Amino acid sequence: MSTFQGIPTAAFRFYEELEENNNREWWLEHKSAYDAGVREPLTALLAELEPEFGPAKVFRPNRDVRFSQDKSPYKTAQGGFAARHERVGYYVQVSADGFRVSGGFFAHSPAQLARYRAAVDAPASGSELERIVDALAAAGFSIEGETLKTVPRGFDKDHPRAELLKHKSLSAALDLGQPAWLSTPGAVQEITARWRDLQPLVEWVGEHAAP
Repeated sequence: MSTFQGIPTAAFRFYEELEENNNREWWLEHKSAYDAGVREPLTALLAELEPEFGPAKVFRPNRDVRFSQDKSPYKTAQGGFAARHERVGYYVQVSADGFRVSGGFFAHSPAQLARYRAAVDAPASGSELERIVDALAAAGFSIEGETLKTVPRGFDKDHPRAELLKHKSLSAALDLGQPAWLSTPGAVQEITARWRDLQPLVEWVGEHAAP
């Protein structure tokens, strides 16, 4: 396994070009650039993060186009995910826009959603989540996830945590762009710090709303 040396600027350049040339011929011609500039550095990064955050996987670059009107064959971003539970954990992503970190829960089952809503409704666990989300927002993270337009049935529309109740998935994300440290081995410490910021949210979901 290669030692992590940073995410090279070539990774972002690769995705800038892919957005203009999303076809199989171009991909095959540039696959060595993808392997060397994107997949191998990201795999090495996740290996460095594994002792603290657990094993992670790099997603396949191919899009599932079976049910999509968009038939372009390749994803325009490369993601990696360290799962604490199914679809709950820590995420990194390389794209033409730069580097992104996020964490939380990214999908739900009906039973998981029921547990999440019950925990948000409960004063102790709900207030804890509110503090976690507020702290992440204050630190510059965007609060994301699939949401309903209104408070779900069975809850007061004036509930003190109405906005959290609307969530069907909940994550926090930080777009880092292309800072100078990202292309150095020191990126491990920088990304570790961001994932640690996300740890309270991931652990709250693990305790109160895991699949």
